[in-house]
Amino acid sequence: MKVFICRTIPQKAIDSLQQAGFDITYRTEPGNIIQSDLIKACQQVDYLFAAGHNLLDEKFFETCRHLKGIALMSAGYDSVDLKAATKYGIPVSNTPDVLSNATADIAFLLMLAVSRKAFFMNRKIMNNEWKDFELTEHLGVELDGKTLGIFGLGRIGFELARKAKAAYNMDIIYYNRHPNSNAKRLLDATYVNYDELLTRSDVLSVHSNLTAETKGKFNKEAFKRMKNTAIFINTARGGLHQEEDLYTALTSGELWGAGLDVTNPEPMAFDNPLLSLPNVAVLPHIGSATTEARDNMALMAAHNLIAANKHIKMPQILNREIYENNI
Repeated sequence: MKVFICRTIPQKAIDSLQQAGFDITYRTEPGNIIQSDLIKACQQVDYLFAAGHNLLDEKFFETCRHLKGIALMSAGYDSVDLKAATKYGIPVSNTPDVLSNATADIAFLLMLAVSRKAFFMNRKIMNNEWKDFELTEHLGVELDGKTLGIFGLGRIGFELARKAKAAYNMDIIYYNRHPNSNAKRLLDATYVNYDELLTRSDVLSVHSNLTAETKGKFNKEAFKRMKNTAIFINTARGGLHQEEDLYTALTSGELWGAGLDVTNPEPMAFDNPLLSLPNVAVLPHIGSATTEARDNMALMAAHNLIAANKHIKMPQILNREIYENNI
């Protein structure tokens, strides 16, 4: 069976696929592949190993309906039309869990960096502006005992909450569609409604999927409801917040600071005005960028394809209804 891998991935996954008997077509050019080239490449194979950002929409699935399976090397799947995949009988899997710790670390890093204006102060050194200091200028805030609000207490949000509780004894509140059964027992976390999350959080960290319901959820109305001493963190998807509204909230004093590992669009322009603010820290979507996380993500994606090739249900299947009549 033939598989197309559309971006450079860890060698461990290549070895695993080859040992399973896959014939691999491997794209090594940097950056995301354009959809027309992706469709062309998929015409020659049975499976797709999708790494990076790939638009897998109705057009893609209609044109590539022959595919026997698609493995995403990501936890997020907002660029995939799962209804279309199911319509054409193509199972699609993702890679949850294995990047939770690494992404929670980035959220923690951003929370701490913003609280002490670390990126801005580092730029002062790089710009040869470190001459002296004033006792009342560019002061940060302490996190100890503050309230951390989590929007989407899934695996990553839970891990961030655990770290924040252990390091800074932060009070944890969260908003989900439904309460998390382990949150109270393990984190002493309190389930709140969305408005309470906005008004009570000293730090609000976003960890939900990007859906039609959550797109642009954090906008000017939301930022106005937050404390003017609050920090906003997003390591999920850039489409969850409105960047123009965020900039206005930060420059008007409605918010104290923001930390982003995701932007909209990506990559962010080098002259984006958010980057000039002292109370903002931005990273280039590196939430899963550790050796351990990327190796495990690649291996999980490979194992999903190996399962599909054996006519076994993909362990991390997203459109599980595809198997209802077959397994």
